[in-house]
Amino acid sequence: MVAFRGPKVWLWRLRRNPLRRRADRLESWVVLIAWTLTLFGGVTAGLMAAHSVESGLARQRAEWRPVDAVLTQDAPEPSSRSGTATENVWAKVRWTAPDGSEHEGQARVDPAALMGARVTVWTDAEGLLVTEPASESQARLRAALVGGLAGLFVAAVPFVGGRLVRGRMERRRMDQWDEEWARIGPLWERKIW
Repeated sequence: MVAFRGPKVWLWRLRRNPLRRRADRLESWVVLIAWTLTLFGGVTAGLMAAHSVESGLARQRAEWRPVDAVLTQDAPEPSSRSGTATENVWAKVRWTAPDGSEHEGQARVDPAALMGARVTVWTDAEGLLVTEPASESQARLRAALVGGLAGLFVAAVPFVGGRLVRGRMERRRMDQWDEEWARIGPLWERKIW
């Protein structure tokens, strides 16, 4: 035989009931506040983080420029433990910044490149070496991942906090029931014949 449960009632925790205790009302508010902060806090933090990452990567795409550089030494052979022979290696390069100043640094180049060969490097507005900026699709993916992780971590705080508060309230309620049973229980042990 299946017990009749009746229709599902929305927001049943907030409805009036003469059997509800003060602790039950308090617990219903804790649940409501925790879920509200979890949902809206997580979504807001995720969207803000995604927007920040995407705008930062868009600024990099706008400011960073490819520059022709010249190898100042032969590219070293890739070491046998580092991987395949087609893997890029670090070599010294020289390039001219937009203001006309000469710069030297290390960049990843083809292992077969010889001294004097032209390679393309990326520089920022000051002429310093940077990595190639992320494409629009890569930026969207990075922004989505960072936004999702930020949203999850921010949403976890009120969720876990609400669970801890509810657990504490439950322990307190159980302690109160134990105290009441300690007072009432012995009265039930008397038998009436």
